[in-house]
Amino acid sequence: MRHRKKGKILDRKTGPRIALLKNLADSLVIHEKIKTTKAKAKVLRGVVEKLITIGKENNLTTYRKLLACLPTKISAKKILDKLGPKYKEKNGGYTRIIKLGRRKGDGAEMAQIEFV
Repeated sequence: MRHRKKGKILDRKTGPRIALLKNLADSLVIHEKIKTTKAKAKVLRGVVEKLITIGKENNLTTYRKLLACLPTKISAKKILDKLGPKYKEKNGGYTRIIKLGRRKGDGAEMAQIEFV
């Protein structure tokens, strides 16, 4: 039974999984669209949408919260300066996932995640 078990594990232990999600979120914020597996994209969507919601309010506290969740200062500043004001009036749904088919090597389902 899976009572009270949230989230996807992505076949990794906690530390590597957190590092993976931080780096994927960083890449998505900087490049505004990335290509990854469908499972990683679905988990990443929740992480990035929470970061954008935090970034709607531009002050020192939110900047520090973003720095705790992202590995680089560039992505935290981009969320506060560009993405936060862009989605100020929107209440969620900042990203979209587009399915791309299967990868040739191992047959993994691929997807592209991007900002709306």
